[in-house]
Amino acid sequence: MTAEIIFDPLLPLWLVAALGGMALTGVALALWRGLSGWAWRGLAALVVIAALAGPVFQQEDRAPLSDIVLVVEDRSASQSLADRAAQTGSAADALAARLSAREGTEVRRVTVPDGPDNTGTLAMTALAEALAREPQGRVAGVFLLSDGRVHDLDRAPGLPAPLHLLLSGEEDDWDRRLVVENAPAFAILGEEVTLTLRIEDTGATPASEAGDTVPIDISVDGAEPQRFTIEKGRDIDVPLRLPHGGRNVLQFSTPAAEGELTDRNNSALVQINGVRDRLSVLLVSGAPHPGGRTWRNLLKSDSSVDLVHFTILRPPEKQDGVPVGELSLIAFPTRELFLEKIEDFDLIIFDRYKRRGILPAIYLENVRNYVENGGAVLVAAGPDYASADSLFRSPLEAILPARPTARVVTRPYSPTVTDLGQRHPVTAGLASEHEGPWGDWLRQIEVTDPTGDVVMSGADDRPLLVLDRVEEGRIALLASDHAWLWNRGYEGGGPQLELLRRLAHWLMKEPELEEEALWATATGQSMRIIRRSLGEAVPPVTITTPSGDTVEVPLSETTPGRFEATYEGPQMGLYRLENGEQTAVIGLGPAAPVEFEETIASGAPLAPVIEGTNGGVAALSDGLPRIREVRAGRPASGRGWLGITPRGAYQTLSVTQTAILPPWLVLLLFATLMLTGWLREGRR
Repeated sequence: MTAEIIFDPLLPLWLVAALGGMALTGVALALWRGLSGWAWRGLAALVVIAALAGPVFQQEDRAPLSDIVLVVEDRSASQSLADRAAQTGSAADALAARLSAREGTEVRRVTVPDGPDNTGTLAMTALAEALAREPQGRVAGVFLLSDGRVHDLDRAPGLPAPLHLLLSGEEDDWDRRLVVENAPAFAILGEEVTLTLRIEDTGATPASEAGDTVPIDISVDGAEPQRFTIEKGRDIDVPLRLPHGGRNVLQFSTPAAEGELTDRNNSALVQINGVRDRLSVLLVSGAPHPGGRTWRNLLKSDSSVDLVHFTILRPPEKQDGVPVGELSLIAFPTRELFLEKIEDFDLIIFDRYKRRGILPAIYLENVRNYVENGGAVLVAAGPDYASADSLFRSPLEAILPARPTARVVTRPYSPTVTDLGQRHPVTAGLASEHEGPWGDWLRQIEVTDPTGDVVMSGADDRPLLVLDRVEEGRIALLASDHAWLWNRGYEGGGPQLELLRRLAHWLMKEPELEEEALWATATGQSMRIIRRSLGEAVPPVTITTPSGDTVEVPLSETTPGRFEATYEGPQMGLYRLENGEQTAVIGLGPAAPVEFEETIASGAPLAPVIEGTNGGVAALSDGLPRIREVRAGRPASGRGWLGITPRGAYQTLSVTQTAILPPWLVLLLFATLMLTGWLREGRR
């Protein structure tokens, strides 16, 4: 039970003050004039002013409330190292029991798991959420049992009581970690990219590991690693060239040392996409025709393509009497292009070209060797392909994927994607690239004996587009020169640009257009496995986890030629995928999660927050400290003890208020004093 006098003014305070000032002025004037009743009138005014102030005698019936102490237990991945989990768990139980035994104290236990998506230990977030559930006026202290490696310090809440850190771990803990910096997401093929490596030891490194150098293994796409030796504690620049386009998975690792806390941070996984800087294309047009502009526009529309285009306007057999000196035509640099610089081109296109003596047989033989060694050639055939001067009747015969019959079909027909073409990445899904039916083409060169994949057919199901692989290179034959009709919108047009774009990129070995391919994409701990194949079915994919375990995952066909599956990885690291002859690697998350980047227990990261609450840091390896009560604002830690601040919170059960100056008493006092003053003045 408590009692106090409070004021509940009947008028605004400024008005009460004004009335008091007026009364004081009147009393002073009466005193100056020598009126004998000034004191009684002043007392009457004072009674009125006091009544207007509304004095009330208040009594409260209060029930004391217990203090609340938060015990926050870090159960993140770094707390699983060594015996930290058991050490922290037993200390949390003992601390909670000791606090609960104190009179008027309640304990709230909070656990902090790993944050989602490799965000680390979100202890401050968990603490803020726990505080939001409790009345701030009752929180007397917070005890955080952790290794101190908190990753959300920017979300530290305002604490009404001391925060103490009970540090897990041992004094002789040590660890070795590998750090990779300056790793780009993309790199240009053929150009050197430099990564920075550093191996550092932290904690109480034993004398047996005090050497200056350590070995490091580097592997690409899961291949056999190469071992090097580097100096500890020093940044080492490692120059690399990506071996292929698409995703390149680089793994760096150093062997685990005896006694270190964990080897999870002894490796680093870097995924870099290899892209081509510039694509060099040589386009040779045998004669001017409407389709030539289509090829030129397609290739020039891509800023990454360097196009060299030659159109033969004046063949050697043309004799019209014009002196050569008066011609402004540029001589065709055949020797330079087909002997000296042919290897510099990523793709060569022969558009309606026929043998005219401009390219001798030795040059065409060099083109054949270029394809066999990994180059790419596209032949867009016109009527000349069916003539005696056809490119087929040259050294290119050995690599061309179909034989001409000398017949040219000249009637409307609609190009059609074959059953095989529905599964081939060059032509799969072409129907969705153009609204409505495809327009007709008006000419087709009849070819037979296709040696490659016939992905499109024309008139009477004759082969229209044939793709083939020749040793290390690729070649394609388009048995028509009327693809440009689609570009002009003839009879509704068709997906001409998309078809030619895919065709050119397949020839240049873009990974996304491989007809037999296996790859995966990662989202968190989940991977989406994609298998492309020309076959009707594929076997299950075999996955090798970072721990060496294998698991088979069946694939289901989502679209023709495309098989997919989803797999949840049990851990972060490098996964190897195998399906028949196809292999792939993918990394789920970083090889060393953020929880294992810094593993040595330390109170330094939390020091600013702890000092701001007058809290302290104690090592669990030294035993559980004593608990004391301290006043708010005083230091709450010392040698062997930590303090909590009693809040003295209470609950008001009832409130009784009694007016000190009831209206009847005010009226009586006022009338008596005023009457006395009047009588006093009357006597004089």
